[in-house]
Amino acid sequence: MIRPLTTTMAASGTLYTYPENFRAFKVLISAQYSGSKVNVDSNFVFGETNKSEAFLKKFPLGKVPAFETSDGKCIFESNAISWAVANEQLRGKSAMDQAQIVSWMNFADNEILPASCTWVFPCLGIMQFNKGNSERAKEDVKKALGALNTHLLPRTFLVGERISLADISVCCTLLHLYQYVLEPAFRKPFQNVNRWFTTMINQPQVKAIIGDFKLCEKMAQFDNKKFAEVQGKMKQGGGGEKQEKKPKKEQPKKEQPKKEKEPAAEPPAPKPRDPLDALPVGNFNMDDFKRFYSNNDEDKSVPYFWEKFDPEHYSIWYCEYKYAEELSKIFMTCNLVSGMFQRVDKLRKNAFASMCIFGEDGNNNVSGIWFWRGQDLVFPLCEDWTVDYESYDWRKLDPNAEETKKLVDQYFKWIGEDRKGRKFSDGKIFK
Repeated sequence: MIRPLTTTMAASGTLYTYPENFRAFKVLISAQYSGSKVNVDSNFVFGETNKSEAFLKKFPLGKVPAFETSDGKCIFESNAISWAVANEQLRGKSAMDQAQIVSWMNFADNEILPASCTWVFPCLGIMQFNKGNSERAKEDVKKALGALNTHLLPRTFLVGERISLADISVCCTLLHLYQYVLEPAFRKPFQNVNRWFTTMINQPQVKAIIGDFKLCEKMAQFDNKKFAEVQGKMKQGGGGEKQEKKPKKEQPKKEQPKKEKEPAAEPPAPKPRDPLDALPVGNFNMDDFKRFYSNNDEDKSVPYFWEKFDPEHYSIWYCEYKYAEELSKIFMTCNLVSGMFQRVDKLRKNAFASMCIFGEDGNNNVSGIWFWRGQDLVFPLCEDWTVDYESYDWRKLDPNAEETKKLVDQYFKWIGEDRKGRKFSDGKIFK
């Protein structure tokens, strides 16, 4: 357990860890946010380096991740290292914020991690499977996700208005669950957690460390043959903070006879396509309209939209957030919209939206006008797009109706009131 600190200095130094260690991810992501210079020791070999006399002199337990600051101080335990390399924003600016952040870091270690290891490790062949333990672990995961889901209902992040060590720690501890076992049906009841987790893994600072993350599509299961194979390969010795996979030590390569011609490398896998690309293009130029909207006043861009709009190949939709009573601060509602935009980023090529926040702190809601290629609701076409849309009521509009003309004019110009008389406060454009 760590204690809140008051210093704002972010430490720099060398991190010792094996590859793909989610605990080390916490440290490296924190450094991305704080700008701390953290170098991963490329010569570290798990089971050898951490057993050496020199390493044990600095870190007597031989566990990783371990961190040596540029001025020679040694820190062990991933939460403590994350705290050391973080800045004031990540640690919390007030004593109460710091206390809440530490509580969520401990929540990750005590409520999520044990259940995650018990459930996921047998599926990876790292631990023997026990049905009773596995079922209890699933229930513990549901309980932890339920608590998170309730907490995140009115919030964008766990503590305060921005990402903190609380978000980084909990997110990294959930990685294995979302990667291997939380298939769509299992995670569906926890929409607020899914929204927050998807927001986290798409942050540039997070993606720089974990790369592109794919959510589980089918729950992994224990396989006796795989367990026997993994156990046969695992080496003895070397402790760590619950190492999920022991990396192999590179073996010297045997010289191979020269070949006259190397086989051609396999072409890279094609990038995922926008599901709307399969629909007829029509005669509406989305890029052209977006440029015109960005470079001209709305008095010109709204008529331009109606002049160019292709109702045969594009449709217009009105949406309104279902849970206005749960919204409090205007900035939090703005964050809600920003998170949605980020998660449907792949839709930008074929869609445009103007989302408006009406009202004031304690009495506000968000609604908007969208149009996209095709005549059907697009969000169910891609799993990444399904996180937010069910929180809104959606209504397809008739492009020839006078009501539609008025709504497009209002939302594109950011003016007027919503249907409950709340005045325009803020807006965001998806383009």
